[in-house]
Amino acid sequence: MSPLSRRSFVSQAALGLAALGMSGEAQRTAEAQLVWKGSEWKLAEFQKLVSHPARVKQVFDVTQITGGKFLNNIKNSLNGLQFGFDIPKDQIKIAAGLHGPANLTNYDDYIWSKYRIGEWLNVTDPATGKPAVRNIFYPATHALGAAAFAQDPSEEKSVYQDTSVQALEARGVQFLSCHTAIEEQARILVKREKLTQTPEEVVREMLAHTVPGVLVVASMVAAVALLQTEGRFAYTAV
Repeated sequence: MSPLSRRSFVSQAALGLAALGMSGEAQRTAEAQLVWKGSEWKLAEFQKLVSHPARVKQVFDVTQITGGKFLNNIKNSLNGLQFGFDIPKDQIKIAAGLHGPANLTNYDDYIWSKYRIGEWLNVTDPATGKPAVRNIFYPATHALGAAAFAQDPSEEKSVYQDTSVQALEARGVQFLSCHTAIEEQARILVKREKLTQTPEEVVREMLAHTVPGVLVVASMVAAVALLQTEGRFAYTAV
């Protein structure tokens, strides 16, 4: 092989390798963003939660959906603090850190319907008796106007006995979703549903369909650690 043809071959090979490298990088970008950096999410909003000045602060660490039973635990804590221990409601701050299957509680009816979340997580819609194709844990069961908060907290139909995400948010609970869990769950859904979408496309779609008020954090296990150590949040696992 002449020096010229050898140089030409090497140049073409280098270009080919570069193209493969660029293709591989593009594929990695499309398919995997398992770790968020601080500039990629609402870190400042999370820091405000950490430094909340409430007298009593509690973080619930929740992984299992268990038919939404953890929501009842949060409701009971709120009622006990506010009414049993006479802590003013503005001096109570509860964060619900959801990861694992419980993380899907943070996403709207579109996600539950499209990806058949009820079938996947064995959640039955009481209205149909079939696997839920809507987020049955989100909507309030009672009106949330000012009059609702003047009700007797022992009244079963009062806002104080409403265990929905929407009612608990109205009482000041901050729901947190885990980005790492979303990435893992997207990969499961792609395989389970035999999707043509990439996992990262599913992640982006999910992020566009969080229920109102949810804050997505980079990593829930890390967020819980910071809430405990820097924020003085009491830790409760359910």
